[in-house]
Amino acid sequence: MMENAETRKTIRVFAWASFLNDFGSDMIYPVWPLFVTTCLGANMAVLGLIDGLGEAFVSIAKAISGYWSDRIRKRKVFIWNGYFFGALSRVGYAFTTAWPFLIPFKIFDRVGKIRSAPRDALVADISTDMNRGRHFGLMKSMDNLGAVCGIVTCVILFQYLGYRTLFLLAAFPSLISVFLIYRGIRENKPALSVIHQRMTLRILDGPFRLFLILSSIFALGSFSYSFLLIYANQGGFRISFVPVLYLVFTVTGALIAYPVGKLSDRIGRKKLVMFSFLLWGSVCGIITMTTHPVAIVMVFILYGLHKGILETVQKTFVAELSPELYRATSLGLFQMAVGLCALPASLAAGILWERIDYAAPFYVSLGLTAIASLLLFFVRERKGAGCDEMPSPKARF
Repeated sequence: MMENAETRKTIRVFAWASFLNDFGSDMIYPVWPLFVTTCLGANMAVLGLIDGLGEAFVSIAKAISGYWSDRIRKRKVFIWNGYFFGALSRVGYAFTTAWPFLIPFKIFDRVGKIRSAPRDALVADISTDMNRGRHFGLMKSMDNLGAVCGIVTCVILFQYLGYRTLFLLAAFPSLISVFLIYRGIRENKPALSVIHQRMTLRILDGPFRLFLILSSIFALGSFSYSFLLIYANQGGFRISFVPVLYLVFTVTGALIAYPVGKLSDRIGRKKLVMFSFLLWGSVCGIITMTTHPVAIVMVFILYGLHKGILETVQKTFVAELSPELYRATSLGLFQMAVGLCALPASLAAGILWERIDYAAPFYVSLGLTAIASLLLFFVRERKGAGCDEMPSPKARF
């Protein structure tokens, strides 16, 4: 089935908006844990708390925006406002002088994720089973390409600008994304008969619920990337080189996302989700065994592969396990459940790191990853028209 011109334009606008937003955000992320711990004096438990709170609010924002997007059958307003919130939060970071004041700005930043579920639902709506993975893969590749440019900008300019001026500069690309979405995306007015339909959890069948459960279990052990950056720093890499390692995993994710999205259109989503779990398990295994510089670089390559595959295929899988009329709600519900696990995951990882040793949280993560991988075997993958139909409440795994 050939894509029409409007679909191609929509995907391109989303791709460039994603590129620009990640360009801005990843000017910050490589130095974020160092800013929190060295500039503002927080310890690892506080870093885990701040990152975990941020991810918890991401999950709530995604669920609420997904529900309301389906209820009013509008996507665009959530998307451009989400980019706007992200831009404003970076201005707040630039003027923060103590770590407690970071918390409201971090929450505001992550509330900007109200864009995610409506955007993903819109992409799923205008795609088919033959190109849905490719579309999500393209967007993830552009996300990561923007991140690469942001990291390179951070590496080049950080030594001249410092934290605060860099944070202010990072707000501008997201403001351009606001303009692109507001002017470049057109959405059709829904039929009134669709607007007033309600969703209940009973229409989400067994495969969706099981995938939700196992993904939440996995998320409990998939804590913030900040711990990997601190691990590299304590393993002997200079602070000025740590953003380069962040660049390594981001470039890896950018290179893998689009081809893996196309591959998932051919072989299905489940095998690739399993492979991404195995990659994360390899990351944890290496970290528990060594801090050799070569091993640390390998950790960031494997982590990039893991993130590039999981974040591309997982969205596609969830979209296909969801009823078509409630895709944004289903995506938001899924992202909320997974995101709410981020707070205890990062907080517990920080406490284990502080009170036992750096390897302790990775041992725990290995066990949770094994459980999630086992449960994944029992998820039934759907293809074709069935993924867009409203399932029966009596459906089984």
